[in-house]
Amino acid sequence: MIYICYPKCTTCKKAQKWLDEHGKSYELRDIKENNPTYEELREWYKKSGLPLKRFFNTSGVLYKSMALKEKLPEMTEEEQLQLLATDGMLVKRPLLISGDSVFVGFKEADWNKML
Repeated sequence: MIYICYPKCTTCKKAQKWLDEHGKSYELRDIKENNPTYEELREWYKKSGLPLKRFFNTSGVLYKSMALKEKLPEMTEEEQLQLLATDGMLVKRPLLISGDSVFVGFKEADWNKML
């Protein structure tokens, strides 16, 4: 599994604690230091079955300062993926990639059920 997080994020800390407590092994990746690439994001988006908007950190400072709430509906899927690949702080976190499963954000009940 690949666990992609922002170490200062409290939700990411909770998710990592959950992984550790449940004995899950994972490769840790700091989203600020090693932003997901366009290719990775496209693959994960397709596997997830989620709307692309779920991959955006809508509560983030960068999302708000770029007025993306207004801009995203006008952008193509391709443009949105390219934008996400420019800065890890735009990406919803944590991300957990496990085989064909992609988890965006941390909902303990979902993780308990799926992992």
